Amino acid sequence: MADQTSDLPTTELWVERTGTRRYTGRSSRGAEVLIGSESVEGVFTPGELLKIALAACSGMASDFPLSRRLGDDYDATIRVSGAADRENEVYPHLEEEMVLDLSELDADARDRLIALVERSVDKVCTVGRTLEAGTEVSLTITPED
Repeated sequence: MADQTSDLPTTELWVERTGTRRYTGRSSRGAEVLIGSESVEGVFTPGELLKIALAACSGMASDFPLSRRLGDDYDATIRVSGAADRENEVYPHLEEEMVLDLSELDADARDRLIALVERSVDKVCTVGRTLEAGTEVSLTITPED
C-alpha cells in the first residue's frame, strides 16, 4: 500500500519556553499544546503527552475497522497509564485500555472485531511501533549569534 501522506507538506514542530519549566508546543498547522511540570496547573507533562500520543495513535489505527462495524458515530475511550522508573528515567511499561460498546455484537463477531482491532493497531500505530522497537534520538545545540 502506498504512503498516502507522501504528497503532504511536512509539518514543522517546535516548543517555545514561556516560563520556568513551561513550554508551548506548536505546529506549522496552527496547533498548540501547553507543556510543563506536574506542579503546573493546566499543562501536560512530556510523559503525559507521550502516553496521549500512544492512546490517540491506537484510536486512529482502529478507527476504520471499528467505524465499519459499529457505525461512524461509535464511542471509544482509550485510557493509558504507566509509572515512570525515575532511577532510569524511562517508562518500562505502558498499559492501554480501549473501552467500546460491543453489546450489539454476538460473541463470535465481538472476538473477530477485537482481533482485527489488535492487528490494525499492531500494524499501523506508528507511535506504538516506535516505542516497541526503540528509536535513535539525536540532539544538536545551535548557539544563536
